[in-house]
Amino acid sequence: MKKLLVVVDYQRDFVSGSLGFKSAKEIEGRIVELIRTYKEKEDDVVFTMDTHHEAYLKTEEGKYLPIPHCIKGTNGHKLSGKVEELSKGCRIFKKETFPSYDLAMFLKGSSYSEVLLVGVVTNICVLSNAIMAKASLPDAHIVLDASACASPDEKVEEECYDVCHSLQIEVRNRK
Repeated sequence: MKKLLVVVDYQRDFVSGSLGFKSAKEIEGRIVELIRTYKEKEDDVVFTMDTHHEAYLKTEEGKYLPIPHCIKGTNGHKLSGKVEELSKGCRIFKKETFPSYDLAMFLKGSSYSEVLLVGVVTNICVLSNAIMAKASLPDAHIVLDASACASPDEKVEEECYDVCHSLQIEVRNRK
């Protein structure tokens, strides 16, 4: 059975832009390694992209996080570093909120035995997409690779990993 790698929101604004943080930069090599490994084994790789519009500050999210980011058509919306090049030919799910409903619907009709999620921000978009994956594929093994996930708040990230355990989502390579 095929496996799926989901690279969540590894975009310039989260790595080096308006919401950039150090640990996001540090995981690029591991994400690149995983993408290459999955492609070599002929497993699937998909991406999510946080996608906002000029009126972002007027949205519900914008009220809580009043920092424009990942605005469609801007440099910050693009995937970051080598990940951008490796995304060519892969399916990309653009999303306006934390989880991707389109990704969940894609998974619902699939037969993946395992879904591995990596990217940023661990305790927000990575977690919410892992939960959607679990709901879409209740019998698949859902996994987060902590060596390829990052959050600007390490304490909350660790708490997120504890929550994953209670949701029957495996966390690999936890620090």
